[in-house]
Amino acid sequence: MSGHGTPQAMMSRPCGPLSGVAEVPGDKSISHRALILGALSVGETRITGLLEGQDVLDTARAMRAFGAEVTDHGGGAWSVRGVGVGGFAEPDQVIDCGNSGTGVRLIMGAMATSPISATFTGDASLNGRPMARVTDPLALFGARAVGRAGGRLPMTLVGAADPVPVRYAVPVPSAQVKSAVLLAGLNAPGQTVVIEREATRDHTERMLAGFGAQIAVEETGEGRVITLTGQPELSAQEIAVPRDPSSAAFPVCAALIVPGSDVLVPGIGLNPTRAGLFATLQEMGADLTYENEREEGGEPVADLRARFSPHMRGTQVPPARAASMIDEYPILSVVAANAKGQTVMRGVKELRVKESDRIEAMASGLRANGVAVEDGPDWWIVTGAGPGGVAGGARCASHLDHRIAMSFLILGMAAQSPVSVDDGGPIATSFPMFEPLMAALGADVAQVQE
Repeated sequence: MSGHGTPQAMMSRPCGPLSGVAEVPGDKSISHRALILGALSVGETRITGLLEGQDVLDTARAMRAFGAEVTDHGGGAWSVRGVGVGGFAEPDQVIDCGNSGTGVRLIMGAMATSPISATFTGDASLNGRPMARVTDPLALFGARAVGRAGGRLPMTLVGAADPVPVRYAVPVPSAQVKSAVLLAGLNAPGQTVVIEREATRDHTERMLAGFGAQIAVEETGEGRVITLTGQPELSAQEIAVPRDPSSAAFPVCAALIVPGSDVLVPGIGLNPTRAGLFATLQEMGADLTYENEREEGGEPVADLRARFSPHMRGTQVPPARAASMIDEYPILSVVAANAKGQTVMRGVKELRVKESDRIEAMASGLRANGVAVEDGPDWWIVTGAGPGGVAGGARCASHLDHRIAMSFLILGMAAQSPVSVDDGGPIATSFPMFEPLMAALGADVAQVQE
């Protein structure tokens, strides 16, 4: 499947119990960062378990364009021979980041403090997303951005010839913005400081330390203060990418709502800045258990078992938890539709500017399938009718958003009637094996010829 080609409709039908082992892909966030930091290092970084979805492949291609030697050895094994901090070459062609907001924003940060220029573009979804939230702080280093109205791609970024370090308080919780500023700070002299009032996923900080950067994190009255000393020599690393908790969310949530299911997802990353969904599900009464807890590559990892949970009830998700599960609200809303009572989600305005307006996309599709939903600028409430309470039967718009498409396909597995999406192609950006993996567990999900 390709998120850039002809729309590919997909349908999910009610199914029997799901069972087996779900070998979900490698973590997308960590895969992007491994490629980028490998390219900024000296020597050869070796990566195993890399997610080979389109988003990450686009980042790999971008690193080649900036001068790094990136090699696919097969089976998720890759190597990156880096050019060192400040060693990026000016690319000959436009950098196409496809559907990936993470990719384009992190790459912009990585090149913003080098005296080169690059032009970025993406698919229709990415080109509609605002970039000013990244280009504004990058301008503090001395970089200049010229794009379409509203700070949108296509956009040319002119890196700072004489970068200066910055102190920046992130206005809205965003790991992408924080990471872009930190990556820019690598090639600035002195200390770059990023302040976040609410903690977001910390893969960048962990990986920078692993590559040898001097980075300190302190909890203060201002919030979480991250201090990076610029112009280090990063050393190549061996990186084992854990499985993606955001991808694991789909088979896990399917198991919770399909009667009789019992699914094991091995080796998923349980970084505390990413595990908000699982904590929320347990509060709702989900039968989730962690097995074989361990640490791999500086990240906490465990095997996660999910079983059908007929007694789940709605909950109020703490707004402070949003940063640790922002990508999982769409699939949480599907579980909420199969729980009893109201699930209240507040402080989630970030969902309005993801690959799509995810609140509007999910609210519209859930209503079409017979689920009661209320929504506002930064909140939404799903009222569930309990197991088997979703009528289904509707065709939902994916809005070129992989998580919207997968969420509605999971909904169809536990609904009374099939649920379809107009385009499942974008699923390839993050979870290219979604369809065969779910089918192997017992789901009835397939492409539809029209």
